[in-house]
Amino acid sequence: MNTPLQPGSLAGKTALVTGSSRGIGADTVKYFAAAGANVVINYRAKAPRAEKLVAEIEAAGGQAIAIGADLTDAASVASMMDAVRERFGSIEILVLNASGGMESGMGDDYALKLNRDAQVNVLTQGAELMGPGGRVVFVTSHQAHFIDTVPTMPEYEAVAKSKRAGENALRALIPTLEAKGIGFTVVSGDMIEGTITATLLERAAPGAIDARKEAAGKLYNVSEFAAEVAQAAVDPVPADNTRLVGDVSYFTAFSADTAGE
Repeated sequence: MNTPLQPGSLAGKTALVTGSSRGIGADTVKYFAAAGANVVINYRAKAPRAEKLVAEIEAAGGQAIAIGADLTDAASVASMMDAVRERFGSIEILVLNASGGMESGMGDDYALKLNRDAQVNVLTQGAELMGPGGRVVFVTSHQAHFIDTVPTMPEYEAVAKSKRAGENALRALIPTLEAKGIGFTVVSGDMIEGTITATLLERAAPGAIDARKEAAGKLYNVSEFAAEVAQAAVDPVPADNTRLVGDVSYFTAFSADTAGE
C-alpha cells in the first residue's frame, strides 16, 4: 500500500492504535509501521485477525505486537499499558480509534461507556507512557462532531451523542496534555465506506450510505481516511485541535442556518 508518511520518519517511535485489528485502525497501523514505527495493535476479541496483521508487518521488516483489551475495563487497559511498557518502553503516538454502540446485546449505556469513559481512561493511562513531543489523535465522524447543531439519522443518534461527549471530555484534558508537551488532534470524517459502523447503519437504515454519498459527492474509503489519521499524528496540531476530512459544507451550512433562526 502507498504510505502517506516518509519511510523511516517514525523510526524508534511507538504507536498504539485502539481497535486496530481491522478497518481504519488496521490501515493506520500499517502506515505507521511503513514509516518505521513500532506498532501496538489493540483488539477486543478477534485475536487471530490481529495476529495476522502482526505477521504481515513483521514480514515487511517492522516491529508489532497485538494486545487484547476491553477498553471499558480499566484493569484490562492497565494490563495493556504494562505490556507496551515492557516491550517498547514508551508511547509516542496514541490513536483513539476504537468506538461502538450499535452492536446488539451490549446494554443501553455501552455507547457512553466506550465512546466517552473508556476514551478518557485510555488517554489518561496512555499519557503516563508519553513525554514531550507525544501525539494523541481522536477519531470521530462529522455526524458526531456536529451533533449539537446538525441532527443525524435516528439509528445513529445515541452513538453520535456519546462520541461527541467523548470528544468534549478529551478536549477538557488538552491543557494537561499541553503542559506535558503532548499534542492532541481530533480527526473527523464523513461516513466511511467499508467500516463496521457503516455496515451496521446500512443494516438498520437501508440506503443510508448511498443517500449520504449523493449528498456529499464523495465518501472516503477506509485506506484514504486512515491516511488522514496517520498524517494527523505527524502534522502540526491545528489551532482548534480539529482536522476535518472531506466535505463539511452540509454540516456548516446547517449549523449556520440554525444559528440564524
